[in-house]
Amino acid sequence: MKVVQITGERKCEIVEKPEPKAVDEFVVVRIHVAPMCTEYKAYKTGKMYHPLGHEAAGEVEEVAQKGTVEVGQRVVVMPQYPCGTCSLCLSGNYIHCQKNRDMKEILGSEWGTDTYAQFVVKQDWLLLPIPDGMSYEHASMACCGFGPTFGASELMKVGAFDTVLITGLGPVGLGGVINARYRGARVIGVEGNPYRARLAKELGAEDVLDPNGEALEHVLELTNGQGVDKAIECSGTGEAAAFCIKATRRKGQVSIVGGSGDFTVNGVSDFISKGLSVHGVWHWNLGAAPRMMKLIKNSGEKIDKMITHSFSLSEVRDAWELQLTGRCGKVLLYPWKQ
Repeated sequence: MKVVQITGERKCEIVEKPEPKAVDEFVVVRIHVAPMCTEYKAYKTGKMYHPLGHEAAGEVEEVAQKGTVEVGQRVVVMPQYPCGTCSLCLSGNYIHCQKNRDMKEILGSEWGTDTYAQFVVKQDWLLLPIPDGMSYEHASMACCGFGPTFGASELMKVGAFDTVLITGLGPVGLGGVINARYRGARVIGVEGNPYRARLAKELGAEDVLDPNGEALEHVLELTNGQGVDKAIECSGTGEAAAFCIKATRRKGQVSIVGGSGDFTVNGVSDFISKGLSVHGVWHWNLGAAPRMMKLIKNSGEKIDKMITHSFSLSEVRDAWELQLTGRCGKVLLYPWKQ
């Protein structure tokens, strides 16, 4: 099978590797579409790591035993390789599992876990059936396109009475706009990239503020001096996380979704006096799959706006170069496209 490898700073190549085999509950999936996430950062620095990629949608190619999926079934491939038996896994919070499986030992090979590839192996219980009539492209948004901000919206119970602040309107933040608007919330965004700011407004954001301006003052103006009800940080910067905390009203909630670095806030004025609740959110609870699929089904036109570009596997370098410009929404990779 064909697999992408990073070979140096802004360098990559397509290599041939053995096709993986199904074993026990681990199923082989032929990847039809692989949404691209933050791997472009490794491409930029030349950080060569494996596996490359964690999002996919495709078709079950091979099973080793009777389980929850069948050959030919269309599925979304959820991230990670959790144990499936701990309390976190059993409660649907598998993403936080502390006992991830050793896939090299299970497969007898280091290949089969990349999604920048033509095949991937995954536990059958981490394969979500794609409803009839739903495209692979739309279904793949159940991963990072909608996933992190869906988890945050579920946790904070975002609703029609809320004003939601979203910082960082890259692919994850744009998904957050769709998530919040689907629930009827008012959305204020913070984004310095004009392309993404414009796209966020097309997806339903009421206002998009420049982080380099008087953004906090503008948020307070837009909320009658109170601050937003809920905030979702998607930019991955400590400054933005601190901004969300300061821009949220008393007894409000903040979800840190982006991989934010260190940030400094005042424990009394920012937390205790405000009675603020701050959550770390990585993904979403698997028990919410029916709601996720309903969201995707009812958001088709907005998903088509959010997905701005697509590339074949051989064009992955062009895709990464585009992502580095920031002039894109969600980008898709097609492993079998010529």
